Amino acid sequence: MSISAEKLRFEATKTEITVKSVALHRVAVPLVEPFRISSGEVSVKESVLIQVTTANGAIGWGEASPMPGAFYSDDTPESTHLALKEKLLPLVLAEKSVAPAGFYEKLREIPGEPFAKAGLEGALWDAAAKTLRRPLGAMFGRPVADKIASGVAIGIYDTIDELVERVGFYVNQGYRRVKIKVQPGWDLEPVRAVRENFPRVPLMIDANAAYGIESLDLFRELDRFDLLMIEQPLAARAVEETAELQSRLKTPICADEAAESSDALEKLIETRAARIVNIKIQRVGGLSEALLMRRRALEAGLACWVGTMPELGVASAQGLHFAALGGFAYPTDIEASQRWFVEDVVEPLIEIDDEGFIKIPDGAGNAFEIAPEKLERFTVGSEVFRP
Repeated sequence: MSISAEKLRFEATKTEITVKSVALHRVAVPLVEPFRISSGEVSVKESVLIQVTTANGAIGWGEASPMPGAFYSDDTPESTHLALKEKLLPLVLAEKSVAPAGFYEKLREIPGEPFAKAGLEGALWDAAAKTLRRPLGAMFGRPVADKIASGVAIGIYDTIDELVERVGFYVNQGYRRVKIKVQPGWDLEPVRAVRENFPRVPLMIDANAAYGIESLDLFRELDRFDLLMIEQPLAARAVEETAELQSRLKTPICADEAAESSDALEKLIETRAARIVNIKIQRVGGLSEALLMRRRALEAGLACWVGTMPELGVASAQGLHFAALGGFAYPTDIEASQRWFVEDVVEPLIEIDDEGFIKIPDGAGNAFEIAPEKLERFTVGSEVFRP
Protein backbone atom coordinates (compact mmCIF):
# COMPACT_ATOMS: atom_id res chain seq x y z
CA MET A 1 0.00 0.00 0.00
CA SER A 2 1.31 3.44 -0.88
CA ILE A 3 2.33 5.52 2.12
CA SER A 4 0.19 8.33 0.74
CA ALA A 5 -2.91 6.14 1.09
CA GLU A 6 -1.89 4.41 4.30
CA LYS A 7 -3.87 4.92 7.49
CA LEU A 8 -2.50 5.30 10.97
CA ARG A 9 -3.94 3.18 13.72
CA PHE A 10 -3.93 4.95 17.05
CA GLU A 11 -4.90 3.57 20.42
CA ALA A 12 -7.17 6.60 20.77
CA THR A 13 -8.56 6.42 17.22
CA LYS A 14 -12.20 6.87 18.25
CA THR A 15 -11.61 9.97 20.37
CA GLU A 16 -13.66 12.92 19.14
CA ILE A 17 -13.80 16.49 20.36
CA THR A 18 -16.39 19.21 19.83
CA VAL A 19 -14.68 22.48 18.95
CA LYS A 20 -16.24 25.52 20.62
CA SER A 21 -13.74 28.10 19.32
CA VAL A 22 -10.35 28.51 17.69
CA ALA A 23 -8.08 31.48 18.42
CA LEU A 24 -5.07 32.47 16.34
CA HIS A 25 -2.35 34.38 18.19
CA ARG A 26 0.48 35.85 16.14
CA VAL A 27 3.54 36.21 18.33
CA ALA A 28 7.03 37.67 17.86
CA VAL A 29 9.73 36.57 20.33
CA PRO A 30 13.28 38.03 20.08
CA LEU A 31 16.15 35.56 19.75
CA VAL A 32 19.08 35.76 22.15
CA GLU A 33 21.36 36.21 19.12
CA PRO A 34 20.79 36.33 15.34
CA PHE A 35 20.63 32.93 13.65
CA ARG A 36 22.31 32.83 10.25
CA ILE A 37 22.22 30.04 7.68
CA SER A 38 23.08 29.91 3.97
CA SER A 39 19.74 31.45 2.94
CA GLY A 40 19.46 34.30 5.42
CA GLU A 41 19.45 35.58 9.00
CA VAL A 42 16.69 36.05 11.58
CA SER A 43 16.67 37.82 14.95
CA VAL A 44 12.99 37.39 15.88
CA LYS A 45 10.95 34.20 16.00
CA GLU A 46 7.48 34.70 14.52
CA SER A 47 4.86 32.00 15.04
CA VAL A 48 1.12 31.52 14.94
CA LEU A 49 -0.14 29.88 18.14
CA ILE A 50 -3.44 28.04 17.68
CA GLN A 51 -5.74 27.73 20.70
CA VAL A 52 -8.56 25.19 20.39
CA THR A 53 -11.25 25.27 23.09
CA THR A 54 -13.62 22.31 23.27
CA ALA A 55 -17.19 22.11 24.49
CA ASN A 56 -16.04 20.32 27.66
CA GLY A 57 -13.54 23.07 28.49
CA ALA A 58 -10.30 21.43 27.32
CA ILE A 59 -7.82 23.84 25.73
CA GLY A 60 -5.37 22.51 23.19
CA TRP A 61 -2.40 24.43 21.81
CA GLY A 62 -0.61 24.11 18.51
CA GLU A 63 2.10 26.13 16.80
CA ALA A 64 2.50 26.96 13.13
CA SER A 65 6.15 27.91 12.96
CA PRO A 66 7.56 28.88 9.54
CA MET A 67 10.56 31.15 9.32
CA PRO A 68 10.17 34.59 7.73
CA GLY A 69 10.83 35.37 4.08
CA ALA A 70 12.70 32.77 2.04
CA PHE A 71 14.80 31.72 5.05
CA TYR A 72 13.78 28.07 4.77
CA SER A 73 10.81 27.66 2.44
CA ASP A 74 8.12 29.57 0.57
CA ASP A 75 5.89 29.47 3.66
CA THR A 76 6.00 32.57 5.87
CA PRO A 77 4.20 33.61 9.08
CA GLU A 78 1.93 35.82 6.95
CA SER A 79 1.01 33.15 4.40
CA THR A 80 0.54 30.55 7.13
CA HIS A 81 -1.78 32.81 9.12
CA LEU A 82 -3.85 33.45 5.99
CA ALA A 83 -4.02 29.73 5.16
CA LEU A 84 -5.27 28.94 8.65
CA LYS A 85 -8.03 31.56 8.42
CA GLU A 86 -9.20 30.92 4.89
CA LYS A 87 -8.46 27.25 4.19
CA LEU A 88 -8.03 25.16 7.34
CA LEU A 89 -10.21 26.57 10.11
CA PRO A 90 -13.34 26.17 7.96
CA LEU A 91 -12.63 22.41 7.87
CA VAL A 92 -12.77 22.28 11.67
CA LEU A 93 -15.58 24.73 12.29
CA ALA A 94 -17.87 22.98 9.81
CA GLU A 95 -17.74 19.73 11.80
CA LYS A 96 -20.02 18.95 14.74
CA SER A 97 -17.20 16.87 16.18
CA VAL A 98 -13.60 16.25 15.10
CA ALA A 99 -11.61 13.01 15.38
CA PRO A 100 -7.94 14.07 15.45
CA ALA A 101 -6.80 10.57 14.43
CA GLY A 102 -8.34 10.94 10.98
CA PHE A 103 -8.15 14.69 10.53
CA TYR A 104 -4.88 14.52 8.60
CA GLU A 105 -6.83 12.90 5.77
CA LYS A 106 -9.00 16.02 5.50
CA LEU A 107 -5.89 18.20 5.63
CA ARG A 108 -4.50 16.31 2.64
CA GLU A 109 -7.35 17.71 0.56
CA ILE A 110 -5.70 21.16 0.85
CA PRO A 111 -2.52 21.50 -1.25
CA GLY A 112 0.63 22.65 0.53
CA GLU A 113 0.50 24.70 3.76
CA PRO A 114 2.46 22.20 5.91
CA PHE A 115 3.13 24.64 8.76
CA ALA A 116 -0.51 25.66 9.05
CA LYS A 117 -1.54 21.99 9.01
CA ALA A 118 1.01 21.08 11.67
CA GLY A 119 -0.17 23.86 13.96
CA LEU A 120 -3.87 23.10 13.68
CA GLU A 121 -3.51 19.33 13.93
CA GLY A 122 -1.20 19.77 16.92
CA ALA A 123 -3.81 21.84 18.73
CA LEU A 124 -6.49 19.21 18.06
CA TRP A 125 -4.28 16.39 19.34
CA ASP A 126 -3.39 18.41 22.45
CA ALA A 127 -7.07 19.08 23.15
CA ALA A 128 -7.93 15.40 22.69
CA ALA A 129 -5.11 14.29 24.99
CA LYS A 130 -6.23 16.73 27.66
CA THR A 131 -9.82 15.53 27.28
CA LEU A 132 -8.59 12.00 28.04
CA ARG A 133 -6.07 13.32 30.62
CA ARG A 134 -3.23 11.52 28.88
CA PRO A 135 0.22 12.62 27.72
CA LEU A 136 0.35 13.56 24.06
CA GLY A 137 2.81 10.78 23.18
CA ALA A 138 0.55 8.14 24.68
CA MET A 139 -2.08 8.98 22.06
CA PHE A 140 0.15 7.35 19.42
CA GLY A 141 1.49 4.33 21.27
CA ARG A 142 3.64 3.61 24.26
CA PRO A 143 6.53 6.10 24.66
CA VAL A 144 9.85 4.38 25.32
CA ALA A 145 11.55 7.37 26.97
CA ASP A 146 10.72 10.26 29.29
CA LYS A 147 13.85 12.22 28.49
CA ILE A 148 15.23 13.06 25.06
CA ALA A 149 18.83 13.56 23.93
CA SER A 150 19.43 17.09 22.66
CA GLY A 151 21.85 18.32 20.00
CA VAL A 152 22.71 21.93 19.27
CA ALA A 153 22.44 23.68 15.90
CA ILE A 154 24.93 26.51 15.42
CA GLY A 155 24.66 29.11 12.67
CA ILE A 156 27.19 30.97 10.55
CA TYR A 157 29.46 33.57 12.19
CA ASP A 158 31.74 36.31 10.91
CA THR A 159 34.90 34.55 12.08
CA ILE A 160 36.05 31.02 12.78
CA ASP A 161 37.15 32.07 16.26
CA GLU A 162 33.55 33.08 17.07
CA LEU A 163 32.29 29.74 15.80
CA VAL A 164 34.79 27.74 17.84
CA GLU A 165 33.93 29.76 20.94
CA ARG A 166 30.20 29.09 20.52
CA VAL A 167 30.76 25.38 19.93
CA GLY A 168 32.78 25.19 23.14
CA PHE A 169 30.09 27.10 25.03
CA TYR A 170 27.36 24.66 24.02
CA VAL A 171 29.49 21.55 24.42
CA ASN A 172 30.18 22.64 28.00
CA GLN A 173 26.42 22.93 28.57
CA GLY A 174 26.08 19.24 27.80
CA TYR A 175 24.64 19.06 24.28
CA ARG A 176 25.20 15.57 22.95
CA ARG A 177 25.78 16.45 19.30
CA VAL A 178 26.89 19.57 17.40
CA LYS A 179 25.54 20.70 14.04
CA ILE A 180 27.16 23.62 12.27
CA LYS A 181 25.74 25.42 9.26
CA VAL A 182 27.85 25.72 6.11
CA GLN A 183 27.63 27.60 2.83
CA PRO A 184 29.99 28.18 -0.11
CA GLY A 185 33.03 29.97 1.28
CA TRP A 186 32.20 28.91 4.84
CA ASP A 187 32.72 25.17 4.87
CA LEU A 188 36.10 23.44 4.81
CA GLU A 189 38.01 25.74 7.16
CA PRO A 190 35.23 26.08 9.78
CA VAL A 191 34.76 22.30 9.83
CA ARG A 192 38.50 21.73 10.13
CA ALA A 193 38.74 24.22 13.02
CA VAL A 194 35.84 22.70 14.93
CA ARG A 195 37.11 19.16 14.43
CA GLU A 196 40.65 20.10 15.52
CA ASN A 197 39.36 21.80 18.68
CA PHE A 198 36.74 19.13 19.47
CA PRO A 199 38.08 15.87 18.08
CA ARG A 200 35.64 13.61 19.97
CA VAL A 201 32.44 15.64 19.70
CA PRO A 202 29.77 14.04 17.47
CA LEU A 203 29.71 16.55 14.61
CA MET A 204 27.49 17.06 11.57
CA ILE A 205 27.08 19.83 9.00
CA ASP A 206 23.97 21.32 7.41
CA ALA A 207 24.13 23.04 4.02
CA ASN A 208 20.43 23.94 3.64
CA ALA A 209 20.64 23.07 -0.07
CA ALA A 210 23.37 25.64 -0.79
CA TYR A 211 25.53 23.52 -3.14
CA GLY A 212 25.42 21.78 -6.51
CA ILE A 213 26.86 18.47 -7.70
CA GLU A 214 29.84 20.42 -9.06
CA SER A 215 31.00 20.70 -5.41
CA LEU A 216 31.80 16.97 -5.30
CA ASP A 217 35.51 17.60 -4.62
CA LEU A 218 34.64 19.80 -1.64
CA PHE A 219 32.42 17.10 -0.15
CA ARG A 220 35.18 14.56 -0.64
CA GLU A 221 37.39 16.83 1.44
CA LEU A 222 34.70 17.13 4.12
CA ASP A 223 34.38 13.35 4.04
CA ARG A 224 37.69 13.17 5.94
CA PHE A 225 36.42 14.78 9.15
CA ASP A 226 34.51 11.85 10.66
CA LEU A 227 31.12 13.57 10.41
CA LEU A 228 27.89 11.99 11.60
CA MET A 229 26.17 13.19 8.43
CA ILE A 230 25.96 15.90 5.78
CA GLU A 231 22.47 17.38 5.90
CA GLN A 232 20.78 18.53 2.68
CA PRO A 233 23.87 19.41 0.61
CA LEU A 234 21.96 19.91 -2.67
CA ALA A 235 18.59 21.36 -3.66
CA ALA A 236 15.48 19.56 -2.49
CA ARG A 237 14.50 18.58 -6.04
CA ALA A 238 18.02 17.46 -7.00
CA VAL A 239 17.33 13.90 -5.90
CA GLU A 240 19.23 12.12 -8.69
CA GLU A 241 22.29 14.34 -8.16
CA THR A 242 22.13 13.73 -4.41
CA ALA A 243 22.04 9.99 -5.04
CA GLU A 244 25.16 10.36 -7.18
CA LEU A 245 26.87 12.37 -4.44
CA GLN A 246 25.94 9.82 -1.78
CA SER A 247 27.39 6.98 -3.86
CA ARG A 248 30.77 8.75 -3.82
CA LEU A 249 30.94 9.53 -0.08
CA LYS A 250 31.37 7.42 3.02
CA THR A 251 29.64 10.05 5.17
CA PRO A 252 25.85 9.55 5.20
CA ILE A 253 23.73 12.19 3.53
CA CYS A 254 20.69 13.30 5.53
CA ALA A 255 17.57 14.53 3.74
CA ASP A 256 15.84 17.54 5.26
CA GLU A 257 14.18 19.89 2.77
CA ALA A 258 14.06 16.94 0.33
CA ALA A 259 11.94 14.92 2.79
CA GLU A 260 8.98 17.29 2.75
CA SER A 261 6.27 14.65 2.37
CA SER A 262 5.52 10.94 2.22
CA ASP A 263 5.77 11.00 -1.57
CA ALA A 264 9.14 12.77 -1.40
CA LEU A 265 10.35 10.12 1.06
CA GLU A 266 9.41 7.37 -1.41
CA LYS A 267 11.54 9.08 -4.06
CA LEU A 268 14.50 9.21 -1.66
CA ILE A 269 14.11 5.53 -0.87
CA GLU A 270 13.81 4.60 -4.55
CA THR A 271 16.93 6.51 -5.60
CA ARG A 272 18.98 5.83 -2.44
CA ALA A 273 19.65 9.54 -2.25
CA ALA A 274 20.00 9.54 1.55
CA ARG A 275 20.83 7.15 4.37
CA ILE A 276 19.29 9.37 7.05
CA VAL A 277 16.04 11.37 7.19
CA ASN A 278 15.42 14.43 9.36
CA ILE A 279 11.69 14.36 10.20
CA LYS A 280 10.35 17.80 11.06
CA ILE A 281 6.73 17.83 12.19
CA GLN A 282 6.30 21.37 10.88
CA ARG A 283 7.82 20.70 7.48
CA VAL A 284 5.83 17.52 6.75
CA GLY A 285 2.43 18.87 7.81
CA GLY A 286 1.79 17.54 11.30
CA LEU A 287 2.21 14.74 13.79
CA SER A 288 0.24 12.17 11.80
CA GLU A 289 2.29 12.67 8.64
CA ALA A 290 5.48 12.56 10.73
CA LEU A 291 4.40 9.24 12.26
CA LEU A 292 3.73 7.76 8.82
CA MET A 293 7.12 8.90 7.55
CA ARG A 294 8.92 7.56 10.62
CA ARG A 295 7.38 4.15 10.08
CA ARG A 296 8.18 4.10 6.37
CA ALA A 297 11.77 5.26 6.88
CA LEU A 298 12.42 2.54 9.45
CA GLU A 299 10.85 -0.10 7.18
CA ALA A 300 13.21 1.00 4.40
CA GLY A 301 16.27 0.78 6.66
CA LEU A 302 16.87 4.52 6.86
CA ALA A 303 18.04 6.09 10.09
CA CYS A 304 15.96 9.05 11.22
CA TRP A 305 15.87 11.78 13.82
CA VAL A 306 13.63 14.68 14.90
CA GLY A 307 14.47 18.16 13.66
CA THR A 308 13.05 21.63 14.34
CA MET A 309 12.91 25.03 12.62
CA PRO A 310 13.72 26.21 15.51
CA GLU A 311 10.34 26.49 17.22
CA LEU A 312 8.83 27.91 20.38
CA GLY A 313 7.98 25.66 23.30
CA VAL A 314 4.58 24.53 21.98
CA ALA A 315 5.89 22.89 18.81
CA SER A 316 9.10 21.82 20.56
CA ALA A 317 7.04 19.98 23.19
CA GLN A 318 5.21 18.07 20.47
CA GLY A 319 8.57 17.15 18.97
CA LEU A 320 9.71 15.78 22.32
CA HIS A 321 6.61 13.58 22.60
CA PHE A 322 7.21 12.37 19.04
CA ALA A 323 10.85 11.58 19.78
CA ALA A 324 9.80 9.69 22.94
CA LEU A 325 8.15 7.05 20.76
CA GLY A 326 11.62 5.75 19.88
CA GLY A 327 13.21 4.57 16.65
CA PHE A 328 15.43 7.65 16.30
CA ALA A 329 19.15 7.18 15.88
CA TYR A 330 20.48 10.65 16.72
CA PRO A 331 19.82 13.46 19.23
CA THR A 332 17.03 15.81 18.27
CA ASP A 333 17.51 19.46 17.30
CA ILE A 334 15.10 20.45 20.11
CA GLU A 335 17.14 22.58 22.48
CA ALA A 336 16.72 24.52 25.70
CA SER A 337 14.32 27.49 25.53
CA GLN A 338 17.08 29.83 26.70
CA ARG A 339 19.40 28.71 23.92
CA TRP A 340 17.11 30.46 21.41
CA PHE A 341 14.73 32.92 23.03
CA VAL A 342 14.91 35.86 25.40
CA GLU A 343 11.86 34.22 26.98
CA ASP A 344 9.85 31.26 25.74
CA VAL A 345 6.05 31.28 26.01
CA VAL A 346 5.74 27.98 27.90
CA GLU A 347 5.99 26.88 31.51
CA PRO A 348 8.08 25.14 32.57
CA LEU A 349 10.84 26.23 30.21
CA ILE A 350 12.46 23.52 28.13
CA GLU A 351 15.82 22.78 29.76
CA ILE A 352 18.67 20.33 29.26
CA ASP A 353 20.43 18.58 32.13
CA ASP A 354 24.20 18.26 32.53
CA GLU A 355 24.19 15.13 30.37
CA GLY A 356 22.35 16.79 27.50
CA PHE A 357 18.85 15.38 27.99
CA ILE A 358 15.47 17.14 28.08
CA LYS A 359 12.98 15.72 30.59
CA ILE A 360 9.34 15.59 29.49
CA PRO A 361 7.21 16.77 32.43
CA ASP A 362 4.35 14.68 33.75
CA GLY A 363 0.97 15.93 32.66
CA ALA A 364 -1.77 15.70 30.07
CA GLY A 365 -1.29 16.85 26.49
CA ASN A 366 1.92 18.67 25.65
CA ALA A 367 2.74 18.97 29.40
CA PHE A 368 4.37 22.37 28.72
CA GLU A 369 1.63 24.97 29.27
CA ILE A 370 1.28 28.44 27.79
CA ALA A 371 2.09 31.20 30.31
CA PRO A 372 -0.73 33.80 29.90
CA GLU A 373 1.43 36.81 30.79
CA LYS A 374 4.08 35.77 28.26
CA LEU A 375 1.47 35.20 25.58
CA GLU A 376 0.11 38.71 26.17
CA ARG A 377 3.59 40.26 26.11
CA PHE A 378 4.65 38.75 22.78
CA THR A 379 1.34 38.73 20.92
CA VAL A 380 1.10 41.15 17.99
CA GLY A 381 -2.44 40.17 16.98
CA SER A 382 -5.24 37.74 17.91
CA GLU A 383 -8.49 36.59 16.32
CA VAL A 384 -11.18 34.20 17.59
CA PHE A 385 -13.32 32.03 15.31
CA ARG A 386 -16.46 30.07 16.23
CA PRO A 387 -18.72 27.65 14.36
